[in-house]
Amino acid sequence: MNASAPVFIDVDGASIAVRQAPGAAPGIVWLGGYKSDMLGTKAEALSAWTSREGRAYLRHDYSGHGESGGDFADGTISIWLAESLAVLRSFSKGKQILVGSSMGAWIALRMVQELRKAGDDRIAGLVLLAPAPDFTAELIEPVLTKAQKRDLSKKGFFEEPSDYSDEPYIYTRALIEDGRANRVMTGPIDTHCPVHILQGLADPDVPSGHALKLAALLPADDVTLSLIPDGDHRLSRPEDLDLLQRAVGDMVRRVA
Repeated sequence: MNASAPVFIDVDGASIAVRQAPGAAPGIVWLGGYKSDMLGTKAEALSAWTSREGRAYLRHDYSGHGESGGDFADGTISIWLAESLAVLRSFSKGKQILVGSSMGAWIALRMVQELRKAGDDRIAGLVLLAPAPDFTAELIEPVLTKAQKRDLSKKGFFEEPSDYSDEPYIYTRALIEDGRANRVMTGPIDTHCPVHILQGLADPDVPSGHALKLAALLPADDVTLSLIPDGDHRLSRPEDLDLLQRAVGDMVRRVA
């Protein structure tokens, strides 16, 4: 990658890596997925697009991810949410569009809630890819095996092979318990801004029904749901990246 070196911000003792490109508002804020980093294919495609458009772009790695400090196994939604809010408040000015991928969509929705609670209305729009809000409670807990439950009880975590890395995914008891406290899909979700959801129908990790349930909980007149018949969870093919860039561009025009 030819990305410039990151800067770092301390958030509750963790060194969080941040990359910021100046430009016009509304700015674009990238929020990656579980065990993803800010130099992934989609994040880099957005970097190229925002550069061409002269638009501000902000991204960071959660603790335990990418270039940030900390241990991945120590992370929870609350911790990664706090880091994301700290980065947004420290590095962004004016209206922003949050682009959240998988778990990043959950972080984005929780950020909107926390910012609105604090009287901060800087979020002008959301673009959510293969959104996985509440994935611990909705997608993991219901299908836990006896062995996984035993590992959670005795070891405090269980491991699962990853299709995207040689290293297994680690799911901790702390992550799952904290996930319950951060649920957003328990009733209507008022984002106070337009939302565009991109969901692959061939996604093996987050079923399309999850995105449909999310869309049903959002204000109907503010939501666009784009279903990609052969799209997988990554949504990183050239045609997927083109759709992402067009969705973000459309959101910019809508809210600018």
